[in-house]
Amino acid sequence: MGTDSNEGFPDDGEGPVHKVTLKPFYIDACTVTNAEFQLFVQETGYVTDAEKFGWSFVFHSLVSEQVAKTVTQVVPTAPWWYVVEGADWQHPEGPDSDISNRLDHPVVHVSWNDAVAYCAWAGKRLPTEAEWEYAARGGLVQKRYPWGDSLLSEDGEHQCNIWQGEFPYRNTAEDGFVSTAPAKSFRPNGFGLYNVSGNVWEWCADWFSPNYYMNSPTVDPKGPPIGQNRVIRGGSYLCHESYCNRYRVAARSSNTPDSSTGHMGFRCAADA
Repeated sequence: MGTDSNEGFPDDGEGPVHKVTLKPFYIDACTVTNAEFQLFVQETGYVTDAEKFGWSFVFHSLVSEQVAKTVTQVVPTAPWWYVVEGADWQHPEGPDSDISNRLDHPVVHVSWNDAVAYCAWAGKRLPTEAEWEYAARGGLVQKRYPWGDSLLSEDGEHQCNIWQGEFPYRNTAEDGFVSTAPAKSFRPNGFGLYNVSGNVWEWCADWFSPNYYMNSPTVDPKGPPIGQNRVIRGGSYLCHESYCNRYRVAARSSNTPDSSTGHMGFRCAADA
């Protein structure tokens, strides 16, 4: 688990490489889709954190001109993130958008809290970070990507949904997608998992610490006992080597449990 490569960000704590033993577990082949999350909401009446707050973060180039005119707040350190009133899982780019033509895409604008609630309803749970990485590697050992160490495209065929062009203003979409792709896109890895690199960030169960690998348990690690942020893995359609090359399988990041954005989703796991 982990990497000793210097490709990542020191504050992410991607290393050192260390051996981990896991009990058997199940993990879904795909991230939870809009259709699946919609069924959960219909049956339970669940209200997401973004809906409670009344807003969520949307990437600047995805909002309509009409919505862009209403934006009054951006993230100071990343001004391409707009605070969009009315953005939520049903309206990914704001109130004038919907999911009717992307029910097979991963649900986004879901917080860690929302993901845990869905998992409980489905009789599942979020994967631990160690489980996620093991599954994402697909049986390969210490490779950069789920398919090996090669470039992101083989024979001209793209392997995942990430940013092409100049981030954050020109996305050439050579992989076929500007935003999310269907949850079952591109080639699956060796374990049959889809889109563990790119598309949407995926919540894990663990609290995040950049120093955790220094002394984490060797058997079924479950993250620090406390923290402020939860682990997210896999990168998203906005990852680019110039800014966020976290679509590598060992890459890690985090966010607060109540945060939601247009590029964060999740997949479920379960005990075997």
